[in-house]
Amino acid sequence: MCIKILRILVCLSFFFVPQVYADQYPSKVITVVVPFAAGGPADVLARLLARPMGTSLKTQVIVENVTGAGSTIGANRVAKAPPDGYTLFLHNIGHSTAISLYRKLPYHPINDFEPIGLIADIPMTLVTKKDLPPNDLKELLAYVKTHKQKINLANAGPGSAAHLCGMLFQAAIQTELTTIPYAGTGPAMIDLLGGQVDILCDQVNNTIGQIKGGKIKIIGVTTKKRLPTLPNVPSLHEAGLPNFEVAVWNGLYAPKGTPKEIIKMLSLALQESLRDAALKQRCTELGIEVMAESSATPEALRAHLKAEIEKWGPIIKKAGVYAD
Repeated sequence: MCIKILRILVCLSFFFVPQVYADQYPSKVITVVVPFAAGGPADVLARLLARPMGTSLKTQVIVENVTGAGSTIGANRVAKAPPDGYTLFLHNIGHSTAISLYRKLPYHPINDFEPIGLIADIPMTLVTKKDLPPNDLKELLAYVKTHKQKINLANAGPGSAAHLCGMLFQAAIQTELTTIPYAGTGPAMIDLLGGQVDILCDQVNNTIGQIKGGKIKIIGVTTKKRLPTLPNVPSLHEAGLPNFEVAVWNGLYAPKGTPKEIIKMLSLALQESLRDAALKQRCTELGIEVMAESSATPEALRAHLKAEIEKWGPIIKKAGVYAD
């Protein structure tokens, strides 16, 4: 009889632990892991988000850059982290492509994470070093035709948004360029500014300051329409690459097994943060499109991630691009 009662008490304890734990959450600093170098687009977005998220959750939210292996080192760290709500993961479109790019991925982008919500869309820009002769897409295509062997194209590592954009650009112009991968677009931008690389397809929040400062040249944006922040810059679609479009979405995740009550708290905090006036203003200045609250939910991110995996898988397979 005593054993039966003990078993019942143990079962009840497991039933009530998640709610009790959630009632005490958060009680310490929350870390958002960004799998790219500091200064890159995802890093900028994470740091913009950290302040209002911390205010909403009444705790400090910090950003940790865990770089390497095309973002998979950072992703794997979060996948293996304790599912207690104190280690989160901010990643972009690259989270949906890793499963197709890597032959031995140490985690599964869906099965090993709990989605919290979509954050923002960031348009991309095709830019070149300042002293590269072409000034627009027509001139760039002509220049590529005659200097193909001498031109290099930087990216932020396999599966990154910069890599995908560069891959689609090469496919669109039917020309294969020498590609140079970096551990994030921050280091790639440094070398573009220094003239060590020629071309980079990067997110607008990482390029707009350099563009407006005249330190690099912009060839076009990857949206169908022109950006309000760069009204005089044509889209690649209107400049001569029909239907060329790359949208870089960003999402927030927790390790698989994080209590549902905590995921709900984090999602609500994310939604509140996306209403923050200062965040919205800064995002507008950087050309970042903040997601609607209806997209900042676990359900929306889960569905979007699944759809993106299904979309990019065949494209990557056809291109024959893989990483070990």
